[in-house]
Amino acid sequence: MFFKLFSLFIVTTFLYAYPTYSTAVKEKKIYPMGEKVYSKLCTQIKPQNYSSYDEMQNEIISKRLCKNLNDTHFEALSLYLWDIKRNDTKEKEYEKLTVTQHEKCPVCGMFLYKYPMWVCKIKYKDSYVAFDGIKDMLKYYFEHVDKSAEILVQEYYTAKTINAREAYFVSGSDVYGPMGNEFIAFKDEASAKRFMLDHRAKEILRFHEITQEKVYILDN
Repeated sequence: MFFKLFSLFIVTTFLYAYPTYSTAVKEKKIYPMGEKVYSKLCTQIKPQNYSSYDEMQNEIISKRLCKNLNDTHFEALSLYLWDIKRNDTKEKEYEKLTVTQHEKCPVCGMFLYKYPMWVCKIKYKDSYVAFDGIKDMLKYYFEHVDKSAEILVQEYYTAKTINAREAYFVSGSDVYGPMGNEFIAFKDEASAKRFMLDHRAKEILRFHEITQEKVYILDN
């Protein structure tokens, strides 16, 4: 029993201690790895909200803010968040999501220009695929898309373009999109909760919590 407790203490101490690496190693290897892990596996994390490195790590684990992390990825992620993202106070701004009169949703075939407030996009380096709602976009995403692609949606109240991986999604509300029941996107949890109460919605989800099953349930 003592040995197990001692081993747990050693592992925990090692895991949450701020590691020591050279600046060159951090810049060339660790920070790029951490940024990639954050974009692929994590929901929005604001390191500015934590008073210490270990407090941030504890919450990442306890609240499951990332999925499928091994020890190497967790350490790289933690260093990237604490050293780089914590000092980045600028919020990325995205262009308004627009489409031409000829573009159609690849899932349902509807013309997108008729539903400007519902347009969302999956963006690649030199191209994009546009949809007439988040539900159809997610159907496409689960079947076809590199999971590291940039995904942009419109916030319901402001119509501003936001990163889907950092958004809050309300489902099961009395607000319908071109294809019926929809996921409604919000930049922050407070707005999502307000909408949920006003429109009798069922749940609030982060992007990584949305499963293929939850997408198709909205068609029922």
